[in-house]
Amino acid sequence: MRLTLDRFFVKICGITTEEDALMSVGFGASAVGFIFAPSPRQVSPADVHDIVRRLPSDVITVGVFRNEQPERVAEIANHIGLSAVQLHGNETLEQVRFVAERVRTVIRALPASSERLDTIDHADLDYLLLDGDNPGSGLEHSWRVFDHRVFRTPVIAAGGLNVHNVAELVRRRPVAGVDVSSGVEMAPGVKDPGLVADFITNARWGYEQRDGEIDDRPFDWSR
Repeated sequence: MRLTLDRFFVKICGITTEEDALMSVGFGASAVGFIFAPSPRQVSPADVHDIVRRLPSDVITVGVFRNEQPERVAEIANHIGLSAVQLHGNETLEQVRFVAERVRTVIRALPASSERLDTIDHADLDYLLLDGDNPGSGLEHSWRVFDHRVFRTPVIAAGGLNVHNVAELVRRRPVAGVDVSSGVEMAPGVKDPGLVADFITNARWGYEQRDGEIDDRPFDWSR
């Protein structure tokens, strides 16, 4: 089942409160993300369960994991009722496929500089998230990977994105969506409403400025 008819995907990650989740969705975010891995924005499955069950049923919710046991990832995702999981560690293809058989949608995150891109891009996965070498740092990184590669897997861009650079990235690079956390915060785990609103607006404006050569079909989370 298609979870959103958005042609371009915007995820606000590192959500720690119900208020920030609702605020992000209210400003037009396609999804909200919850970090279960060690991080200043780490949340517990119990807290996320309480948040998710109070969100509108059509809100896309993503759990972010890093080097967690695949069985545990699937257990948490299905117990909470998450729409998708995002794997950010050194998970093997076998572990990713284990999760994919039990969870509706899997996003595989890798540094844009990773030597594993070839293997992962040809592994028939749902989505590929390209991040910096230090996820969650808020540091910008090079997007030159697109200069010499055409990805077969839909790409979500992350790492160092903010209200000032997201529009240009989206306009110039063939990404299916963007993901932001620290770039829209007033403090770790505390979202700034103004930055969230501007980020979503700028990302969608950048998408609208594309020249039509990039696939314009709806972003299909049922794949």
